[in-house]
Amino acid sequence: MPSGPLGHPGRERPDGAVAVRVVVFSDVDETLVACKSLIDFLGFYWGERYGAQGVRHARRLAAELAAAAGAGVSREEANRRYYRAWAGESAAAVAEAGRRWYRERSRRAGFFLPGTRAALDAHRAGGAVLALVSGSFPALLDPVAEAVGARHLLCARPEERGGVLTGELQDGPVIGEGKRRLVRLLLDRYPGADPRDCFAYGDHVSDLAMLTEVGHPVIVGNDPELAARLPGATRLQ
Repeated sequence: MPSGPLGHPGRERPDGAVAVRVVVFSDVDETLVACKSLIDFLGFYWGERYGAQGVRHARRLAAELAAAAGAGVSREEANRRYYRAWAGESAAAVAEAGRRWYRERSRRAGFFLPGTRAALDAHRAGGAVLALVSGSFPALLDPVAEAVGARHLLCARPEERGGVLTGELQDGPVIGEGKRRLVRLLLDRYPGADPRDCFAYGDHVSDLAMLTEVGHPVIVGNDPELAARLPGATRLQ
């Protein structure tokens, strides 16, 4: 599992090794992949590990999170509640299940949204550095990052003690302003990349903070609130 908020230090070349001019940031759920990975993984993990009782538990958790969202609970707080549900689980078991989840789900047609995947492939072919930015966590995102050639993974980092998840996050949710903070930190590592020349892809108004940090924001899908806040953004269906 990668360490640190900027992820994958073991796989990265030193930042100064090449003259990076463009960094491309992409949200993941419903921007790069068609599903909500966090919710989908609930049923996969708990059902696989605990059988019928686990399936019922996952459904109850998903319903509670949906009810909280409907009651106006912020995405940041909902994200924290999600990770609290993992308290007591083995970090290694969760990571291994995440790999199995990806292998199974990625074999299905339409797992990757083709427009975003093609755009990221083109950016990388042109020499851009890719960074995935998500409220999800490495157990699910590591294989996605590997598949698209992302050098950086800016995401939630569940806390663990003695190999067991505590239910807390190391550095808070990567939602809204949390995304902005990590985008700025990464851009600081690439002084040759002018933010005005960089790109970001997102599907929801909670991605607005990230999208406004670059000169080329791209809206994926049809969130009317996001479109209203970024009327000049490129649209990708």
